[in-house]
Order: sequence, then C-alpha cells, then structure tokens
Amino acid sequence: MQLGIIDGPINFLGDPNNARASVIAANVWRGIPFVAISLLAGLQTIPASLQEAASLDGATSWQRFRYVTLPMLTPIIAVVMTFSVLFTFTDFQLIYVLTKGGPVNATHLMATLSFQRGIPGGQLGEGGGDRRRHDPLPARRHHVQLLRPATPQMAAGRPGLSGRTKMNTTTRTDDEVLTDTAEGMSYLNRLPRRIVVLYLPMAVFVFVLLFPFYWMAITAVKPNAQLTDYNNYSPFWVVRPTLDHIKYLLFETSYPGWLWNTMLVAVGSTILSLAASVFAAYAIERVRFTGARPVGLLIFLAYLVPPSILFIPLAFIVFKFGIYDSKLALIFTYPTFLIPFCTWLLMGYFRSIPFELEESALVDGATRWQILVKIILPLAVPGLISAGIFAFTLSWNEFIYALTFIQSSENKTVPVGVLTELVRGDVFEWGALMAGALFGSLPVVILYSFFVDYYVSSMTGAVKE
Repeated sequence: MQLGIIDGPINFLGDPNNARASVIAANVWRGIPFVAISLLAGLQTIPASLQEAASLDGATSWQRFRYVTLPMLTPIIAVVMTFSVLFTFTDFQLIYVLTKGGPVNATHLMATLSFQRGIPGGQLGEGGGDRRRHDPLPARRHHVQLLRPATPQMAAGRPGLSGRTKMNTTTRTDDEVLTDTAEGMSYLNRLPRRIVVLYLPMAVFVFVLLFPFYWMAITAVKPNAQLTDYNNYSPFWVVRPTLDHIKYLLFETSYPGWLWNTMLVAVGSTILSLAASVFAAYAIERVRFTGARPVGLLIFLAYLVPPSILFIPLAFIVFKFGIYDSKLALIFTYPTFLIPFCTWLLMGYFRSIPFELEESALVDGATRWQILVKIILPLAVPGLISAGIFAFTLSWNEFIYALTFIQSSENKTVPVGVLTELVRGDVFEWGALMAGALFGSLPVVILYSFFVDYYVSSMTGAVKE
C-alpha cells in the first residue's frame, strides 16, 4: 500500500480463490526442505565417473545435466512427487491451521472434512466413511523403482554430446589426467557466471526458506501497536522491541508444560519406533527369510498411508484402552507412521554393510543377537541417527493425533497448545503465537544442525533401496 501497488489489504484467507492460492504457496514452502534433502541424497548416488567421462567427451555443463544427472535423478524425482501428491491429498495440519476448510468449504481436503464430521460432531462412522471414499491407497499398485543401476551406458548412449553418439569412457592414461578446466565445476570459474548460476539462485532459495522465520522473530518482539499500524511503522522491521510477548508466553500460559509434553512424547515414540524398526530392518535385510522382499515392499507401502487416514480407526482403539487425554495415547499411536519409514531407511543402510562381517561372526559361533548388537548396530550408527532425527522431528511437529486424542490443556503438545490456547475466537495473540512457534522450532533446528550429514548419508542409502 505504501508503494501504491495495491489500494488496500489483500484478504488472503477470506476469499476462496486467494485462500486456495495461499494454501498452495504454504504447502510448496513447507515441502522444499524434504525435496532438497532427497535430491541431495540422490545426487550423491550418481557416480562421479559419469560426469568425468562426459567432460572428457566435450559435454557442456547443460549437456551433463540433461543427459547424465537428470536421467539418474528421474526415479528420485518420481518418488518425491509421489510422496508430495499423496501427503498433500491427505494433509490436515496446514488446512486446519490456516482456514479450517473455509471459506465456504473452499479448501476442505479429505482429512479436514473427516475430522470435522467425525470428531467434533461425534459421528465417527460418517467420518470414517468420508475417509474411505477419499482413500488414496489405490496408488499402491504403482510401485516406483527408487534408483536404476548406475551404468556408464545410461549416459554414454545419449546423443548430442558434442555431436557424438557416445562418450569415450576408456581408461585415462597419465597424460589424460583431468584438470580443473576439463571437468567438475570449472564452468563456474568466471565471476559473472557464478553470480547467475550459483549465487543468485542460492540467495533466492535461502530468502524464501528463511523469511518466515525472520517474520516470526520480529513479530515476537514487536509491541502490539506496531503489529497493525502499517502507516507509521514498517512491517519488515521492529522499532523499540519488547519482551512482553515472550514473558506472557512463558509465565502466563502453559507453554513450558506443553514443551515438556512434546519432548516426552517425541522421545518416547522415537525410542519405540527405532527399537521396532531395527528388528524389522535386520530381519528383512540380513536374515534372508522367504518373502523378505515382499515384506519390505509392504512396509514401504505402509509408509504411504498418512496419519490423516488412520486417526478415526485409532480413535476407537484409544477410547477402548482408556488412554484418551493422556500422553500414552500419543506415544503409542505415533509409531504407526514412524516405524514404516524408519524401517525403510534402515533397510537401505543395513544393506550397505558387508555380509562378510556377519558370515565371519557366524563362523566364530556368534548368535544373531550378538551380531546385531556388536557388529551391525555400531556400523549403522549414522543410519540410526538419521532415523532417530526423522522420527523425533515428525513426533515433535505432529498435529492431528495430538488434536484428536488430547483434550486437557496440561497434556497438550506445543503445536496444538499454541493454536488452541493462544487463538480465542477471532482474537489472535500474534506476538505470543510467533514466539511460541519460534521457540517450538528451535529444538528441531538445533538437532538438524548437528546431525544433518548423518541424515543425508542415510537418505543416500535409502534412495538406493
């Protein structure tokens, strides 16, 4: 408005068309990190010899990307797209937080509609019926191979590399040692090209990812008068910051208790999921029983069942066992979506451990338990860390089960507590909300900052699977 581009505020969530566009934009932003990590893991599985052979054959950087990198990444892209479409189709948290299916049911998805009919209205049967009508599981029959064999012929057989039909992949002599001007990232030696190809895209990428966190930080310390007065104050920075919102959050709400509940539930469900996943992955990959491969495939397909599909049948079980409105309800239900992916992740990592080590231990008289504890697990520490990070992150951010199975304020987790206790009707306590969201994201950020290399390396083994 200050620049004269628009006449008034844009109603992003009140107009049906704007609401759909806003939800789409938020979903894209949320999915960028997973896509980036998956593609990074996929890039690490591409043999460097293919790039070197293409460089020797005179291929440009664009040709190497088009005829070598992109074909090798195609299976990974297919898997990422499958996950993205499936989880968007059954998403709950994003829609519930932003629009709750409105305005005028314009943004309802299967999960939000099932929750609206099944939980607040008490019509569990009708909500379950909506879930079955929209069940995306027919996609199971479209199994995607996660990575094709990496062979030089996949790139060498591509036409168009310097006008040749095949690349010269013969062994290099001492006079043919590659230099920085013949391969790799040498096309970035010039500063203008580095700016256009590397610095500018990275700057845009970092800005898009980090700007929401910057917005949360400045909103958390803004006085209330500056939150809505855009005529006298810029929305992009703060004048005379205050800690009133943080003090209110920590000392006048149950936020510290929500933080403790979230930590307890995340740690408990992560430990249970890792224990079950280790035994399942070891049995499938190392014991070699009949039907191991189909079982592994079924576990992978079980990961494609999102939590928003299962919350209504799990509600019956939670009520039947009498653990409703307790942290045990979350600790015992979170593994239903954590174990399949952790097992799939560890299967790929266990496969990378040489079988000769296990065979030597068997010859020396070691039992399966001794092999698992003394050989496999010590070598699989990076994979265990990666699976643990993944399980902890999903448990920390989980929303639909915590909203469904927890009612009392003292048992709520951070995602549910911040939304339900700091939003009262049409009154949004934006300062406290942003402070709660910022503090709630810090443990996960710190965890990833220390173990991101382990996560990527384990994902590399998983995409090979």
